[in-house]
Amino acid sequence: MTTAAHTSGLTATVRDVVALTKPRITFMVLVTAAAGMFLAQREVGVTAMPWPRIITVLVTTAAVVAAANSLNCWLERDSDRLMTRTMSRPLPDGRLSPQVALVVGLALGLVSVPALSFSVNALTGLLGAIALVSYVAVYTPMKPISSTALLVGAIPGALPPLMGWTAVTGRLDRTGILLFLVLFLWQIPHFIAISIFRQEEYERAGLAVLPSVRGVQFAKIQAVVYAALLAPVSLALFGLGVAGVRYFFVALALNALFVGFTLAGLRPTAGKRWARATFIVSLVYLTVLLPTLVLDARG
Repeated sequence: MTTAAHTSGLTATVRDVVALTKPRITFMVLVTAAAGMFLAQREVGVTAMPWPRIITVLVTTAAVVAAANSLNCWLERDSDRLMTRTMSRPLPDGRLSPQVALVVGLALGLVSVPALSFSVNALTGLLGAIALVSYVAVYTPMKPISSTALLVGAIPGALPPLMGWTAVTGRLDRTGILLFLVLFLWQIPHFIAISIFRQEEYERAGLAVLPSVRGVQFAKIQAVVYAALLAPVSLALFGLGVAGVRYFFVALALNALFVGFTLAGLRPTAGKRWARATFIVSLVYLTVLLPTLVLDARG
């Protein structure tokens, strides 16, 4: 093998190992964790965390998420072969051996949680451990068995902003828990929309998604319920003085849009096109809400 070919092969392997960690998801997680850190600084009156500490929180949190994603890829490698959106991942495509994914995931998990605990604080490390274990050992094995996996999976997905909060404060309190609830409630209609327009794929992969188990109409009603619950929780951040009037009006408009779209899904004619539109609206909701919250936060 020539040097150029060896280098090319090594680069491809590194790229596939990075793909195991699902970089886009990891990036979004870090954005929510950073938002939690910033809001905590404003509330407790810390002018600014030292950059080395901020980087430490983000790197160790990213490592926890990367571990969870890598182990998830290892566990779901067979079902991923049956879904269009996942069949090109390194494991189902055969570009990377399952052993490599397992070693990467375990190594990241064994290093990241202790690092988060000792370099940040024990509470944040505990939350990281809960996120990792619940995602890998509870949520992932539940997916082929029960549609309740949707609620279980929303827990690790909602913990990063709370981890960012506790990294600054070292405690669980009202605002941090509200941030957790915003992310938790938002995920339910977001993933219900995905499970409706990808229902056939999920069924082919043997995953027990809500539309398949309880019916599409029941899933749509659940989307309405959780979007409606999200509205007062997100607005409570204004009511409790965490953010100002600009946030209130933006949040009010976003909630009206989100709830309106989920309600529109109750029409008998609403199908995959509605589900895709609701998925996009859910992304707009979070993409606009969090920056507005951060920019309008009260110190």
